[in-house]
Amino acid sequence: MMKMDARIPPSDMYFLCRDCSRIQSDSTICAYCGKANRLAHPEIRDLSIAHIDCDAFFAAIEKRDDPSLHGKPVIIGGGRRGVVATCCYTARLFGVRSAMPMFKALKLCPDAIIVKPEFDKYKTASREIRARMDALTPLVQQVSIDEAYLDLSGTEKLHGSPPAELLSRLQRSIQTDIGITVSIGLSHNRFLAKSASELDKPNGFAVIGRAETKTFLAERPVDFIHGIGPAFAKQIRGKGFETLGQLQLADIKTLIRHFGEQGLWLHQRANGIDDRKVDPHSERKSISAETTFFEDISDLALLEDQLWWLCEKTAFRAKETGLQGHVVTLKLKTSDFKSRTRRITLSSPTQLAHPLFRTARQLMLKELDGTRFRLIGVGLTELEPAGADVADLIDPSTIKRAKAERAADLAKAKFGKEAVSTGRGMRMIAQREARRAAASPDKKPE
Repeated sequence: MMKMDARIPPSDMYFLCRDCSRIQSDSTICAYCGKANRLAHPEIRDLSIAHIDCDAFFAAIEKRDDPSLHGKPVIIGGGRRGVVATCCYTARLFGVRSAMPMFKALKLCPDAIIVKPEFDKYKTASREIRARMDALTPLVQQVSIDEAYLDLSGTEKLHGSPPAELLSRLQRSIQTDIGITVSIGLSHNRFLAKSASELDKPNGFAVIGRAETKTFLAERPVDFIHGIGPAFAKQIRGKGFETLGQLQLADIKTLIRHFGEQGLWLHQRANGIDDRKVDPHSERKSISAETTFFEDISDLALLEDQLWWLCEKTAFRAKETGLQGHVVTLKLKTSDFKSRTRRITLSSPTQLAHPLFRTARQLMLKELDGTRFRLIGVGLTELEPAGADVADLIDPSTIKRAKAERAADLAKAKFGKEAVSTGRGMRMIAQREARRAAASPDKKPE
């Protein structure tokens, strides 16, 4: 992110006013509003790939709707057995992070206010933001509920303003009308745009230009590249590479020899190369569901019940989106927070609960060695549009089961999710009611 450089002549430096969203070459104050809140960059008129990231999105919505939360550490998540979905910046000052176990977060920040997530509110705000982005360009790729890439190439002729001005106005309108802040990164490709959006948070606007790309990256640590986790970063450092600058100087063949196919990817990212387009039709990559148990579980029957419930939930989401998957993934987390992930490719893709459960159960049985688990999850990947149900040689009753499951789905849609259930599903409902009764002993059953 380039700041104003005294060595660059004023005529070659441009300024974006953060108050009125106008670009100009004046190096003192804004000629339009008289303010001095400016972002300086020589390429700010020419860049068109942006990444927009909502700042602590869930927590920001909750603070917007409950003014009493302002200035206080807020954590969005479940009970003490759950994990942190997200938290506000005040809580982050204490070391709280997303996906952290709740008990650990509360140990770091005992005064934190825990708020259970209300996803309907978050989805509504996300749709409002998306509508504003769509008004700027048809090339919007939303990658999660709170972040998206935009390609604003050619939009200056349509809107009469360069992309940086359009983005600045969008940022201000989201804060004024929706009541939350977003951070924006602007560059010449997706990798650098996302990197820029993380440089100036919250409510930030950062730019990485073409001319500065390699210099900007050279001093960054290897894990600056999103997608490099702690394990891979340790592997890279083990080969003698501490910074992206060292990776820039390395021979491509050497990187491939050390890291396989990822060696070429490392070379490209270290040099700021990213040929991925902003694709508004980008397909969803996975469908999944997971749950954290109230108490650690090692019992097969209890784990099977939880797994069946998650398979029903995942299958419902797959059918709702018209997708089916080729790969089943089982996720387990032990009582000491170690993760186990197992995958298997199906002979034919599915979106149904029964084949999903049968496959995930096989994976789970191999992990039952007396270990107590605190979390289980199941998912479908390698997705494609759903086709007709196909007979399975392993389970000849597949077609019959599929018809029954789809009939049950219709009944649930009409009469409620608990209108039709299997014996295993009924046990899950009974267990849930028992937990509610235990949590509220004074409340009489209806």
